[in-house]
Amino acid sequence: MSVADSYFDTLYQDSRDPWAFRKRWYEKRKRNLVLAALPRGFYDKVFEPGCSNGELSLRLADRCHDLLCCDTSGRAIELAAQRLANKLNVRLQQARLPEQWPGGRFDLIVLSELCYYLDAADLERLIGCALRALNRGGTLLACHWRPVIEGCPLTGDQVHARLHEGLGMPRLLRHEEPDLLLEVWCHDATSVAEREGLREREA
Repeated sequence: MSVADSYFDTLYQDSRDPWAFRKRWYEKRKRNLVLAALPRGFYDKVFEPGCSNGELSLRLADRCHDLLCCDTSGRAIELAAQRLANKLNVRLQQARLPEQWPGGRFDLIVLSELCYYLDAADLERLIGCALRALNRGGTLLACHWRPVIEGCPLTGDQVHARLHEGLGMPRLLRHEEPDLLLEVWCHDATSVAEREGLREREA
């Protein structure tokens, strides 16, 4: 069973930053890794499910024309709105996924510290939603904590295994550490160097 909304409501009752996104070097470094892993410098339309209080969103907003952020927690959306008040290219929406997946299509979808809260069935539905929402040549980035989290149906490793199988897209990058797993899939398997003419694509 996927984690209930009440879990997140309780977390945000006690703190504006329950995972210490602003304070921990681990979190700051992870954001830098996520941004560096993107195969393009700039995107048109980006979707960030599970945006929490908007720390990663703040950085993603500088890398796109239009950013849609959503979270199942109303309090998280309030905090993200405060954090992103000066970012005119950002839209915020309270939504529980995969049931309330938004309309529209995207060039990039970022799943950061989200999918282990879903059970296997909901994760499969979310993968289907993501595939239908990605534009031609679109990219999906996923980054998740690897150790077991009490109360979560899946581990980060299980999430990424299911993503890789379900997406069926070329994997451009896999970055593995004891703490986290970061992967990037794209319909277009062209590497960054190939995009910029630094090397020819191998047959």
